Amino acid sequence: MDYNLRIPWEKRYKFAEPLDKLIAGTRENTLEVVTNLFKRDVKSGENFNFYIVGDVVTKDFLANLFLSSFVKMCIIDEKTQRGHINMDFEDFFEEIIEFQNPKGTIQKECWVLLRTIVKSKKRTLFKITEGEEDLLVLPLILELPIEEGVKNIVFYGQPPITDSKLEIPEGIVIVEVNATIQNKVKEYINIMEKF
Repeated sequence: MDYNLRIPWEKRYKFAEPLDKLIAGTRENTLEVVTNLFKRDVKSGENFNFYIVGDVVTKDFLANLFLSSFVKMCIIDEKTQRGHINMDFEDFFEEIIEFQNPKGTIQKECWVLLRTIVKSKKRTLFKITEGEEDLLVLPLILELPIEEGVKNIVFYGQPPITDSKLEIPEGIVIVEVNATIQNKVKEYINIMEKF
């Protein structure tokens, strides 16, 4: 990508909608559902790589012995809606990369960086030191390969939204990376403003 991107103000509500399957509920409930879902799939011989966007989801997945075994990359900014969050799991990762990504934007440099991290296959913590990580779910999905024999899954937290255009409950979003999802993400990228 040759440009930085930002959300057009009048379309911001669209970017709040879940990209794929939303599991609604509290942190504890959604984590239990996700764990049971993937334990069942593992028993049937499925292989997974997990990519996590967001601090709370990262913290919950890394604290879960089963889920953490599939984690390849986490993107965090050490902030939540409620304030700063302490992350004490850096030893889990083989590599830690710091990046700046101002709020409401996708910086053009992140595309190559994400592609390099994915290809390296190292467990990587991608830490946003200034700005926020939310929108990086979009380039991440586009940089993940669609592979035979392994499913690349992206997870991110869904905050509750109750405005005039839509009502979305709190939960966790599970995005199985495939051509359909990548095309949907390209539509989002196409409506963003270049700068």
